[in-house]
Amino acid sequence: MQQSNSKTPWLWVPTLYFAEGVPYVLVNTISVMMFAKMGVPNDQLSFFTTLLYFPWFLKGLWSPIVDVVRTKRWWIIAMQILMTALCILLVVSLPHPDAALIDSKQTPVSIFWLTLVLFIITAFASATHDIAADGYYMLAHDSGSQARFVGIRSTFYRIATIFGQGVLVAVAGVVEKRTDNIPLSWQVAIGAGAVTLCLITLYHLFTLPKVEKSEVTTAHSQLSFSKAFLTFFTKPGILLAVLFMLLYRLPEGLLVKLSFPFLVDKPEVMVRDGQIFGGGLGLSTLDVAVIYGGVGVVALLLGGILGGLYISRHGLKRSLWIMAALLTLPNFVYVYMSAALPTNLWLIGTAIGLEQFGYGFGFTAYMMYMMYFADGEYKTSHYAICTAFMALSMMLPGFVAGKIEMAVGYNAFFWIAIACSVTTVAVTYFVRRQVKPDYGKK
Repeated sequence: MQQSNSKTPWLWVPTLYFAEGVPYVLVNTISVMMFAKMGVPNDQLSFFTTLLYFPWFLKGLWSPIVDVVRTKRWWIIAMQILMTALCILLVVSLPHPDAALIDSKQTPVSIFWLTLVLFIITAFASATHDIAADGYYMLAHDSGSQARFVGIRSTFYRIATIFGQGVLVAVAGVVEKRTDNIPLSWQVAIGAGAVTLCLITLYHLFTLPKVEKSEVTTAHSQLSFSKAFLTFFTKPGILLAVLFMLLYRLPEGLLVKLSFPFLVDKPEVMVRDGQIFGGGLGLSTLDVAVIYGGVGVVALLLGGILGGLYISRHGLKRSLWIMAALLTLPNFVYVYMSAALPTNLWLIGTAIGLEQFGYGFGFTAYMMYMMYFADGEYKTSHYAICTAFMALSMMLPGFVAGKIEMAVGYNAFFWIAIACSVTTVAVTYFVRRQVKPDYGKK
């Protein structure tokens, strides 16, 4: 049963979802940028940072444990304490490769084995925190309050993205500029993230309302999960739905792991043992913080907001083509930049903003389709399974993206990503024929 409480959700909803976003950005964004600046080759960088995404793909497997062991409030606090401790360990254990090795772009990822282990444990803790936070959100206030705060939780999750990609990367950029010490700069940035998580944890100890979950037996939870899993894979159109969830974002799945390395890699191209190094824009860490963490994130948010409004006006079926186009066509800015290698930050910022706006707008259709397909009995569990396929859609191309780029160079790689838009067009064509005309339209 839910316990009544007098604490307004304004006291804890914003900070809870900010705390959900910070470790996700640390693991999946900061790690990529850090390894790129440390001189790890793109093939190793993309493969090993893609592995860090596995916990979000697999989290449905242990979600019943969070439902039946202790309270969700306990899991939230425990995971926040654990993630704070892991970030501190990341700071004190981060290797310091010498400047010559970093400059050669041949830093072996093997020297970061402990860093990767700590990142993967942080990823599991963050995924568990997500499960607990989403469940707690539904328990701690009534359905009317939940609806009123759904926009607030999304907004503060996005603010966490700005904090990670903008503020923390900017901190690293400032330290690097003043000390010319790249490893130290990322120690300070991750340390700032640890301090942030520590303060949020202390705040939540006093502000998260104490609510009791409904009494659910382990056997009942496991039975419900098994039934939900089986009914998902017997839904009409399951094969097409899975193909759509895996292939709609294929161009983005290739591009996302190489966008940061492209921005910071030196323009000079080197070929060694058949592998291509360099050919990037040579931006500083601080420049990337402003362009990608500032302009890019704001454009992404704007695209997502306008995408939602567009679907609410025209419906998902009518919106799919324009959203598929805006998801893929702005990727041409990377083809242009990898050929022209512009140095004007305004031009680069405009290009990144355009690409991120298109991605935010086009991704809205993907999220709406997952809700459409998951609708019905067990819709919560079915939607969770859809998000697992969403994670897989980013993981599979991420494993090979770096290897492809190092074989052909940035410009040819971005052309390959554009060519993969054929899959986006194909799955959009077939899925659109099955979507109800008025779904999503208000």
